[in-house]
Amino acid sequence: MSEAAFLEQVRQNQGVIYKLVGLYANDTEEKKDLYQEILLQAWKGWPSFRKEAKFSTWLYRICLNTILTQKRKPQRVDYKDSLESISPAVQNSVVQNEDVVRLRMAIRQLPETDRAIISMNIDGYENAEVAEMLGISNNHVAVKLHRIKQQLGNLLTT
Repeated sequence: MSEAAFLEQVRQNQGVIYKLVGLYANDTEEKKDLYQEILLQAWKGWPSFRKEAKFSTWLYRICLNTILTQKRKPQRVDYKDSLESISPAVQNSVVQNEDVVRLRMAIRQLPETDRAIISMNIDGYENAEVAEMLGISNNHVAVKLHRIKQQLGNLLTT
């Protein structure tokens, strides 16, 4: 497994990293730090990637684990900034409208695990895949998703 293959896979899936970083980080510096830490952790894990899952699924899991580990560290600063400031390429590929911005802000108000669950659901992951990535039961994912959607509905109607 070569460095070139790794870099190509990351390039093809960088949207996953940017999206998740944007859901969890508040300022540009924190986003850059998280992005770099995710790349470092992915590179460290690359030799053990067995291709039993899609690369995007494997990377998603690394992103979540890295982000949640970093967010539990005490040196947090809360600023309000947007991910687009570090990724013009991603910004240009995503149609931004008021509803998308409102939904993103509502998702950011959710607890960390709930953000991960709804994010994976929005990205098209099946409940079984979400359950496997997070180490919880399929039924628990279904219940959580139902509650998360209700909570988002309440946040968006206020």
